[in-house]
Amino acid sequence: MPALGAVAAGDGVTANAAVEILRRGGNAFDAALAALFTASIAEPVLCSLAGGGFLLARPAGRQSILYDFYGQTPRRAPPVDELDFLPVEADFGTVRQEFHIGHGAVAVPGVAVGACAAHADLGRLPMLDVVGPALRHAADGVALSTLQSFIMEVVSPIYLWSAESRALFESHSQPGSVLRPGERFRPRRLADLLHRLAADGPAAFRTGPQVEALVAAQIERGGALRADDLAGYRVVKRPPLALSFAEARVSTNPPPSSGGALIGFALGLVRDRQSDGRDLARAMAATNLAREHTGLLEEVSDSRVAHLLSDRLLAEFGGMLDGRALKTSGTTHISVVDRVGNAAALSVSNGEGAGHLWPGTDIMLNNMLGEEDTNPQGFFRWRPDSRISSMMAPTLVERDNGSIAVLGSGGSNRIRTAILQVLVNLLRHGMDLRQAVEAPRLPAEHGVLNLEPGVDPALAQQLNGEFQRVEAWPDLNFFFGGVHAVAFDPANGRFEAAGDPRRGGVGVVVEDR
Repeated sequence: MPALGAVAAGDGVTANAAVEILRRGGNAFDAALAALFTASIAEPVLCSLAGGGFLLARPAGRQSILYDFYGQTPRRAPPVDELDFLPVEADFGTVRQEFHIGHGAVAVPGVAVGACAAHADLGRLPMLDVVGPALRHAADGVALSTLQSFIMEVVSPIYLWSAESRALFESHSQPGSVLRPGERFRPRRLADLLHRLAADGPAAFRTGPQVEALVAAQIERGGALRADDLAGYRVVKRPPLALSFAEARVSTNPPPSSGGALIGFALGLVRDRQSDGRDLARAMAATNLAREHTGLLEEVSDSRVAHLLSDRLLAEFGGMLDGRALKTSGTTHISVVDRVGNAAALSVSNGEGAGHLWPGTDIMLNNMLGEEDTNPQGFFRWRPDSRISSMMAPTLVERDNGSIAVLGSGGSNRIRTAILQVLVNLLRHGMDLRQAVEAPRLPAEHGVLNLEPGVDPALAQQLNGEFQRVEAWPDLNFFFGGVHAVAFDPANGRFEAAGDPRRGGVGVVVEDR
């Protein structure tokens, strides 16, 4: 019997929600949204209904479209000294990183509004069916995986910051610690909210008592959000950024987000080259410089992206691949394709969390106004009422034979380098999907070239002097991103699914029962 589709996600519980929906007759978009709602319970640091994200959707036989429901800056910025905006350190083991949390770090959320918009346009099953898996998990709880517990431990100061967050995320067996592996995360109040969302759509996230409670907390405790920020939030539908590479068409996230454009620039640099490790390392370093040169750090606009991808700029920076001198958040992803060719690439983020819950719910607020990589010009220098740029890049690959691949990644700045390397592995080196995802990576940023186990050790000698430091890692690591990908060839009905082992990924080819 032909398979129903393929699913790849960052957790088994998340992936199983999509599998369930496909088996109940839902399409790829129903399945991806069911996985999204479930991920807010199974992957609670990486996904929240108070976060933001993007859906790259390719309905079968139609053009792709990008649903942008990422965070929005508030319409006004209160004086900085009135804001609840505090630094905390996250301990990644080998490095520590500073984030900012508090009510003043919260951007206008878009996940719930975006999910409803996508379902209204593309869904097949009723929304109550789509939220069904998440409803069960909200009531029964989910036993956190080792990886999800580790992620929460890394940012534990945030999840134990306030009394309400401690009540939800503190360990049942080890007071003073976050939930341990196997302990159940039970956001019971989320069930009522999901019921309301199924019945009324996104209204509860725009107006009404829930919004009034959030705005009251923001006013009282030093936040910038007001009622008109939430009432005025809109999902933006955009044509994807269209690229070509190795006789394939690549669609990805367009401006005002930067990740897709930077992937496109790097692909342009290696288009006529072998695309080996040396080429890729130099292309990544060149991309970092081009990002500064074109002003993308200040603003990501259509004109600046066009300049970035122009033949002239590619030629100018392409010389760096010949050896001339080089200068030097929490996210999760869901990929689904179904048997008629509907394809969904869904990337979402909550930053690291603000340390405070949305009042009256079990939803952690985002801290998108408190992340350095989304505020490159400095905190509170954002343009009011504008969509925040993101490195997230849900991506679709289409070949002339009709086959497609759908992928995306978490990993902050490593999102674009992870997706770039998987695309090159697939399209230039002829790897199958799992090989392309699991092959060793070598991201380059801030003058440092990081090498996973399996990268040719000779590469370090070949690039001697071109990077400030070459760091050889002993094992696969969460640091290198998490590409979750699926593929479908309609000519033979064959599906592939690959979850990234670096981030607990699960890939499932869904058989009918």
